[in-house]
Amino acid sequence: MNSTATNFDQAELDKFAELAHRWWDPTGPQRPLHELNPARLAYVRERVALRGARVLDVGCGGGLLSEALAGEGAQVTGLDLAPELIDIARLHLLEAQATRPEMRVDYRVQSVEALAAEMPAQFDAVTCMEMLEHVPDPAAVVRACAELLRPGGSLFVSTLNRTAAAFALAIVGAEYLAGLLPRGTHHYAQFIRPSELAAWLRQAGLELREVNGLHYDPLRRTARVGAGTAVNYLAFAVKPT
Repeated sequence: MNSTATNFDQAELDKFAELAHRWWDPTGPQRPLHELNPARLAYVRERVALRGARVLDVGCGGGLLSEALAGEGAQVTGLDLAPELIDIARLHLLEAQATRPEMRVDYRVQSVEALAAEMPAQFDAVTCMEMLEHVPDPAAVVRACAELLRPGGSLFVSTLNRTAAAFALAIVGAEYLAGLLPRGTHHYAQFIRPSELAAWLRQAGLELREVNGLHYDPLRRTARVGAGTAVNYLAFAVKPT
């Protein structure tokens, strides 16, 4: 871990590190991420030509989205501050390369702020999915993502809105009633309104192009992008040329 990394909560890192061994189990505690992943990948793929693009996945966890992006032909770098998750991501990639040897992901235990100092303006696209609501200073993450983008590059963010509906569905429903997520996965006070995210994007010099709802159906085990941002949403922003 980079010694200068300060924008993290160790309890949050420990919480997700405990799930590392079952990260790739589609019926395990990360089941919702498995079922959200196709919709998130499609959202990015529809807005960026991924083949040959340099893409950074911030807060990559065990590598679900990173590996999917690599499967589309992108040159992917995956960042996470939990070494246990990066170990799992690297191991799963090795297994995937047995049938798809062309897939490449550079997994790093490093903060996005440290990488921004090391590799400014080097990426065609940056993804930051379900991560901003878990850090003390999400605006700093947005700034670092902006610094990492080349002019014309795209940033994709997904997070949870701070609404009564999000509290009811993402915490009470998903964690306590349905048991889709481990209890304590989310903290309502850290949820982010679209207006707050839009302000951080503007302050980082990015142009917000779209905000769309990301709707999860746990009964059908599917997700879709559409109108309505009351619970989970996706934002797409571009760095001006």
